[in-house]
Amino acid sequence: MTTHNSTSPLAVDIDALTGGPADLAQYAGKAVLVVNVASKCGLTPQYNGLEKLQERYAERGFTVLGVPCNQFLGQEPGSAEEIAEFCSATYGVTFPMTEKVEVNGEGRHPLYERLVGFADAEGHTGDIRWNFEKFLIGRDGTVVARFSPQTEPEAAELVAAVEAQLS
Repeated sequence: MTTHNSTSPLAVDIDALTGGPADLAQYAGKAVLVVNVASKCGLTPQYNGLEKLQERYAERGFTVLGVPCNQFLGQEPGSAEEIAEFCSATYGVTFPMTEKVEVNGEGRHPLYERLVGFADAEGHTGDIRWNFEKFLIGRDGTVVARFSPQTEPEAAELVAAVEAQLS
């Protein structure tokens, strides 16, 4: 089994939405799409595309990792139980979800400390701009791509990046 180096985003501790450690080390050797999610955002329907990616590629060593965040106009106000129920009932989400965290500012979670330095195709680095910003972590545990919140999960460039990690 591949192990991630200590600087990998997957080497940080974060809890699962349902409690207890999320154990990101279990994704060593897999491609992981980390997405800060929210239940009450105009982009929330992206859950559909994220779940389709999960279903399409899970058996090939891929997972989506949803990271709830309430820093953008309070669009993720719910408790862990409410978030889990919404994602399951509304979108049939089967991919793992972490606890709700901050992705920007002084309280930025260490996971995002390790992600925000990576540039997207337009050269944007730094703070997360909105809900549903996406980071693709390759099988070696390094960030290989960053996609804007408006990039749909099934967009050609995102799918191509995922497939490149699975070949």
